[in-house]
Amino acid sequence: MALTKDEREQFFAEPHVAALSVYAGDTRGPLTVPIWYQYTPGGEPWILTGPGSHKARLIEANGFFSLMVERTEPTTRYVAVDGAVSRIEPATDSQLEEMTRRYLSAAAAEAYLEFARSELGENVAIWMKPEHWLSADLGAF
Repeated sequence: MALTKDEREQFFAEPHVAALSVYAGDTRGPLTVPIWYQYTPGGEPWILTGPGSHKARLIEANGFFSLMVERTEPTTRYVAVDGAVSRIEPATDSQLEEMTRRYLSAAAAEAYLEFARSELGENVAIWMKPEHWLSADLGAF
């Protein structure tokens, strides 16, 4: 059964790891990779990635990407959204902190932030204007 707008946005706002997909050319399937994302109901989802990463280059070239999240307990549920890139900007340290603390415990977040700041280099923040949503709760199996 399809989720209501409120149900899908609330579910999508939870800290799931998303599958990001972006067109990768006519001779292959889309690039699909796991990624952390941030979303507030009614807003625009955004991601952080290296400015020279394969996914960043593909997203910039195509102007569109998709995110999909799922769970299997207590029921099988998913939400997928795709849309146009609304903006790409150099990421800030506060965005890195926000994203990290969304997914990791306090101790793990501190360790990851130290690693990210010293080893991963700069990021860009990429926002999506949600255009198409798919969602369902298939119940318990």
